[in-house]
Parts: sequence; C-alpha cells; structure tokens
Amino acid sequence: MSKKIEIINGPNINLLGKREPEIYGSVTLEEINKQIKDYAKNLDLEVSFFQSNIEGEIVNKIQECDNTDGLIINAAAFTHTSVAIHDALKSLNIPKIEVHISNIYRREEFRHKSLISNVVSGIICGLGINSYKLALQGIKNIIDGN
Repeated sequence: MSKKIEIINGPNINLLGKREPEIYGSVTLEEINKQIKDYAKNLDLEVSFFQSNIEGEIVNKIQECDNTDGLIINAAAFTHTSVAIHDALKSLNIPKIEVHISNIYRREEFRHKSLISNVVSGIICGLGINSYKLALQGIKNIIDGN
C-alpha cells in the first residue's frame, strides 16, 4: 500500500516560471507537481499538493496532516518569519522535510535563518526542483527505516 505524502508550498511558489527565473528556473509549479507525482509513483508514494500565500491556510493544512505518512514543506518566505508554522510542524509526529529550490545560505542575510529547521527531520536546499525529488527519497528512507 502506498504511503501518503503531503507537499505544502508557501507564498509566491505559484509564481514559479515567472518570478526570478535566474534563481528559481523557468519551470512552473504545475510542471514541478507533475514531475514529483511521476517520481513518487516510482517510489510507491502517493502525493498530494497544497499551495497558499496565506499563513493561516498553511497552518490549517499542516494540522490536517496527522493522517498522512510524511510531509514535505517549502514554506518559502514564511520559513524565516512564521512561529505559527513552526508550532504546527512541531505538533506532527510524522517525518517532515524542509525544502528550498534556492540555496537560502547564498542569498540575503535574512534568508539564512529558518524558524522551522529545528522541527523537521531534514533540510534540502539549493538543488532546484530536484530538491523535491530528493525529499521524497528521504521521506521514503525515513518511513522504511533506512
């Protein structure tokens, strides 16, 4: 039976393909989701996707994830500001991986601090859209006990 993984994307991720292509590339969120879904199928994982520009909606979605087997989150700008997302993630007892398309440590100083890193199982950043695929493999490894 496939394990269920929720993928949550935060603010402005819906603008991928248009916003700062020199940092984020030219692939849209819809294209990324299709690639992730295909990749997940090969890992025998079932993925669901959620994106919001609204902090409270992201918190609500995280709180609904207690029936999933794992969570991948790109909290985007909320990574650096949201105690609410931190607290929601902390309340979940499932594997969680923080993802960033860009390397947040090679960017502006304010992006170097993540408020959610200490409540997730792992962090992947700076590898473009492959960050999501590596996160799926990481979640699978955690679930399988590897």
